[in-house]
Parts: sequence; structure tokens; C-alpha cells
Amino acid sequence: MSGPRRSATLSVRSATESDAADLAALAERTFRATFADANDAADLDAHCARSYGTALQRDEILDPGMRTLLADTGRAMAGYAQVRLDSPKDCVAARQPAELLRIYVDADWHGRGVAQALMNASLDAAVEAGCDRIWLGVWEHNPRAIAFYRKLGFEAVGEHRFLLGDDPQRDVVMARSLRDHRRS
Repeated sequence: MSGPRRSATLSVRSATESDAADLAALAERTFRATFADANDAADLDAHCARSYGTALQRDEILDPGMRTLLADTGRAMAGYAQVRLDSPKDCVAARQPAELLRIYVDADWHGRGVAQALMNASLDAAVEAGCDRIWLGVWEHNPRAIAFYRKLGFEAVGEHRFLLGDDPQRDVVMARSLRDHRRS
């Protein structure tokens, strides 16, 4: 990815191995903040134990088939996004699809353009990798996220199961073309 994007004191940059511990803490904190009120605590705990931790985030950062992007204030991480490159999905018609695996913003940074900056950087990363379409799964009971994705040109193309602990949940699969994305 070319240089960092700036918005006031915020920049979006590629994560490095040294970011793994801070990213693990941010990832778990933002996931819990987003989903704790609507889910069983044991299921949330099981998911977080399986999905977050310094070693796990380090492996994701180092994975050549993934791009991990951080919204950085210079003092703390405000949010992050992860793009899995060349990630096919049956309901997504594409030559080389990418998946927006995760995008989360810390609560203190909601409404300040962080999600948009992370999305722009994610789309840029997918385009730079030669991907022609990007897709994501979003929980059917997350209307705020669904509205955000629709506003950015994502359309529902299918669904899949997301296992939160022992609770199988329905995600809406949304996708958009990258053909009209102009790198910012």
C-alpha cells in the first residue's frame, strides 16, 4: 500500500509484527463492544479465545494472503481492518475476489471518519492485489453495519453461517465491484 492516509491526527497504515499485541487487545475489545449485549457471554468468550491473541494476530499480520490495516492516532489504534485476498465464495461472482474479513472501530472513534478511512484503505489494498470484487459477511442483526456497507455500494448476494462459540448465526453476504473504486 502506498503511504499512510491522514484525517486530522489519524493515519491508516499496514500493521507490522510489532503491532500484534496491541491489535489483539483492540480486536477483542471492539468485538466484545459490538456484540456482547446481544449474545451469550460463554459463546462470546469461546469465540474470542479462538480468534484473538498476540500469536494469532501476528500470524495474520505475516500472512501474505492477508492485509491488516490499522487506523493509528500516533498514540493508540483507533480501529483496524483485515482483507483476505483471493477469497472465493460461491455466491460472489468474481475472477479474483477479496474478503473484508474484519473492520472495527474503537468506541471513542465512532462517527469520526475512521470506518470510512479503513474501508478506503481496504478497497485500495484489494485493488492493488488485482482483485475485482470484495465481499463480507455481516450479522443479520447489525443494522448499523448493514446500512454503512449499503451506503458504500455493497449489495446482499447470499448468506452464510457464522459460529459464535456454539451459537450458529446467520450472516448476510454482501459484495461490491472494485472496478469503479478510485484509489485514494
